[in-house]
Amino acid sequence: MDSVFNRTDALSASAAFHLERTKVIQSNIANADTPGYRPKEVVFSRHLDEAMAMKRTDAKHLDVSGASGSGMRTVSVENRSGYDRNQVNMDEEMSKLAESSIMYKSMVESLKKELSKLNLVISGR
Repeated sequence: MDSVFNRTDALSASAAFHLERTKVIQSNIANADTPGYRPKEVVFSRHLDEAMAMKRTDAKHLDVSGASGSGMRTVSVENRSGYDRNQVNMDEEMSKLAESSIMYKSMVESLKKELSKLNLVISGR
């Protein structure tokens, strides 16, 4: 039964990542005038690895089950230029915000479609 929801779980995890990323980018933009502020970024390695888990179908395949990942976390970004010593590049942040927002909306729409497919199967139409 787990295989029925694998796609919805992956879409849900991806949507959660993009929502969190959007919040962090909005925080960076809000603090653009704060002297000494360092922008933050969300890292999403472990959740992606879990969502896209690879299976060994042959003994000759490499074992990737022990791949290291630290999960979704927020880290400060170094070595960026900006005004007022705050290191926030507004053009870069705005483009990342647009990308993250579009990806979030896409994941939510895909999740809606997957759930409507499941609803059709359950209702027997």
